[in-house]
Formats: sequence, C-alpha cells, structure tokens
Amino acid sequence: MITVGGFNTAIDRLVTLDALQPGVVQRASSVQSYPGGKGVHVAQTIAALGEPVQLVGLIDATHRNVIARRMSERGVLFHGVEINDSLRQCLALRERDGRMTEVLDPGPLLGAATRDQLLRTLERALDNSDMLVLTGSLPRGFESDAYARIVRQASSVGLACLVDASGDALRQVVDACPCVIKPNRDEAEQLTGRAVDSLPQAEALLRDLYARGVVRPVVTLGEQGALGLDGERVWHASIPPRRSMNAVGSGDCFLAGLAVAHRRGLAFGESLRLAVACGAANAMNDETGFVERRVVDALLADVRVESIATPA
Repeated sequence: MITVGGFNTAIDRLVTLDALQPGVVQRASSVQSYPGGKGVHVAQTIAALGEPVQLVGLIDATHRNVIARRMSERGVLFHGVEINDSLRQCLALRERDGRMTEVLDPGPLLGAATRDQLLRTLERALDNSDMLVLTGSLPRGFESDAYARIVRQASSVGLACLVDASGDALRQVVDACPCVIKPNRDEAEQLTGRAVDSLPQAEALLRDLYARGVVRPVVTLGEQGALGLDGERVWHASIPPRRSMNAVGSGDCFLAGLAVAHRRGLAFGESLRLAVACGAANAMNDETGFVERRVVDALLADVRVESIATPA
C-alpha cells in the first residue's frame, strides 16, 4: 500500500477563455471543477496505474461527499479530516493558445487540534503501508519542518519516502534524507540559489543533493524532460512535445509514476520513463492531475531514456 500525505486538499477550477485581458470583463467559454490538490492528483494517478493507495487530507462539509465519492470511484481509500472552514480553491485560466495562468488560494489556517488529527490519521495509515509520498504545500498552521519530521519518523521504521515540496519545507526535508525528492526547475533554483537552465546545471544539483543524503534525487525541466541520479549514473528522460490540453498537475502525475515504479522495483531509468509518460499523459487530458493507464502505456515507447554521465 502506498500512502499519500497530501494535506492541503483543494477544489480545482479550470476556466477556458479566448485570451486573458487584465482589467476588463471577460466571458469564459467553459468552466470545470474537480477535487484537487497535489495529494488528490498523485493518489488518483497511482490508482489509475493499478497500485493500492490511500490518501490523507483535509475535507470540508460542503465538499465531503463529492470528494469521497470521486476518490472511491478512482480506487483511492480516502481518510479525510474535516475542518469548519472551507477548502482552498485553485484556479487555472486556460487561453485559446494554450497558455495557462494559475491563481492558488492560501487555504485555511489550522488550529493545533486539526494539525494533530491529520498527523495521527497519517500515522495510523502508515501501519499498513510500505511507502509514503508527501506532496504539496503544508496547510497554514504547520511549521515548515513538518515534512522533515514525518520523513525521519517514517524512515526509522523502514518506509521509503518520496517528497514533492517547495520553499522552506523543501530545504528542511533534504536534510531528513528522503528516498526521492522531485523539485522542478523553479523549486531547484530557490533551493540552491543557482540557475538550473541546462542539463549540466541540473547534474550538479543532483550530485549536491545525493551528497547530502537524498537517495535518488530528481529534477524536472519542463520540455527538457527530467534528470535523476541513482548513485551510479545520471539519467535523462524526455518525450517529443505533444499538443497540451492542460499541463497543470503534470508534475504530480510524474511523481505518481515514480512512486509506482519504485514500488515495483523498476530500474531507475525505467522509473523515469514511466514518470515522464505519466506527466505527458496528464497534459493531453482536459482534467487536472489525472491520467488513463492506456494512454500512459501508449506513451512509454516514445520516452527516450539515456545515461548521460557518471557522478563525479
């Protein structure tokens, strides 16, 4: 069982319009809403790939039944911790030319009782798990070292930990030595204070993270694909560009692919192949953060994976 700690559940709204023009009244051609947040995206993608998965996250009274039903339909066991406040709303504005603009709600401020209940719920879920994925922003009210503390505790009982975080949470979790972290280019630059615009710069980042104790560091570079280091080789995986319907959530689907590949014991290059195929499959879909397994399977052969260097 893979357990996903994606505490900051959201409602994703995808608004399609001709062209975004700030300061004027505009009419959308379509509006779609889905249960979302990185945890939801990761968990439902893991389930779509055929692995058992459970998700721990926030829920509110308004969306309790909608999210529980969607997760059940998608094959995800959902452990929701209810709050009196409202879940955050994540707005994606899609223009006719494919350009996306995101507006992310900061979400509710949690009190100590709710924070403790989330952590206790996660701890109980881990009793029957062999892997932990922590993903997304921490709800307001959590200290930035929360992921680091969870990773240390889970690693102490032998669980593989994969983390997708940013900012202070990412900086602190690196020192907890998780199995995998997956920053994108922007998050990597914030972490190191250095540009990550090229493959050699990405390689240097991976070596630094590996030296600090991250077992399999990965960095995603958009259309340039992804790089990962397994301790012996640096691997580069990429796929030819395709028409993108909605690339929001592709990084989450990429992480789900990594988690599934790790659980199945795939070689690291093949793990990156599955992850890149999942990210590409999401971008071809209208819904945010979801893939169909048949689409992922069809894309696997198109992913190019090569060893580009050995670590210094």
